[in-house]
Amino acid sequence: MSAKYFTPLVASLPSTVPFVGPEAQERARGKGFRARIGANESVFGPSPKAIEAMQEAASQVWMYADPENHDLKQALSAYHGVAPQNIVVGEGIDGLLGYVARMFVEPGVKVVTSLGAYPTFNFHVAGYGGELLTVPYKDDREDPEALIDLARSSGARLIYISNPDNPMGTWWGSDVMEEMIANVPDGAVLILDEAYCEFAPEGTVPPLDVTNPKVLRFRTFSKARGMAGARIGYAMGEAELIQGFDKIRNHFGVNRVAQVGALAALGDDAYLAEVIEKVAQARGRISAIAQANGLYALPSASNFVAIDCGKDGDYARAVLAKLIEQDIFVRMPGVAPQDRCIRVSAGLPADLDAFEEALPKALA
Repeated sequence: MSAKYFTPLVASLPSTVPFVGPEAQERARGKGFRARIGANESVFGPSPKAIEAMQEAASQVWMYADPENHDLKQALSAYHGVAPQNIVVGEGIDGLLGYVARMFVEPGVKVVTSLGAYPTFNFHVAGYGGELLTVPYKDDREDPEALIDLARSSGARLIYISNPDNPMGTWWGSDVMEEMIANVPDGAVLILDEAYCEFAPEGTVPPLDVTNPKVLRFRTFSKARGMAGARIGYAMGEAELIQGFDKIRNHFGVNRVAQVGALAALGDDAYLAEVIEKVAQARGRISAIAQANGLYALPSASNFVAIDCGKDGDYARAVLAKLIEQDIFVRMPGVAPQDRCIRVSAGLPADLDAFEEALPKALA
């Protein structure tokens, strides 16, 4: 079908993607990376129990997955102490954000986010004709008070914030987030993306309150649970709000292997604790490498570290390019002044050895 049959909205959108994957970069370069530490994946992998469960489930992929995600929802219900009707499972947080946009956004609807925050949410909003309104970061952190003020003055229907933040790794304590939730204006819903919450220090995550119809909390198996390629996550919220997802979601969107793997991963908190410790060690080493090269690593509550290159975005992009030339895959924030940084994911010792070797050459 010719592009002339696109809807006017789709025809008006640019043909871009939020992220160029490392695979696409490898194809363009004609060779692979020796350290894949740019996409905030968990190089430590899933729980061995999850791997075993997924291997067993592979022979059963001739069957559709349970469209109700029943077993996983029951397990999540017990894990978080909320009812199953307060949980929706989807194709990672990215997929669930797409459903949120479909539920709430139409042409002319205003949506508030931070300038330079996680871009996939913005793509979903644009895809349904929403009007994005932004506030700048403040001291490399999203600004909850400014987000709420803009939502109130503009009559926005959605407000997005991630805590801990992507791409900077910074975070707010639960007291600040509780105040933000309490101040969400009538007619608006707060989208609280907590993809990295397992890595955050105690006192970061506010208590769950699934009676509040003004907030949706998003979690994932992609980060600490090491299942990014399986594409599975979930949201928690007030029952009527969650029920809205069933009206529009792809009921067979979550694959059977991912369901089984997530269920097994959820039952292995001992492995989760090991990963969290390994990530903390990797963050410490990344910070030490930055310091040894005269750079400053921002404190991080995630599985990556933003390193301030000390100059502007053009300089940081040059550093990034020189790292890629040395087969080190890293990324960076896309909006000034955060684009003065490069962003390095927690890696295996060999990954960080390669980064430690390449960084001074890139800076030179």
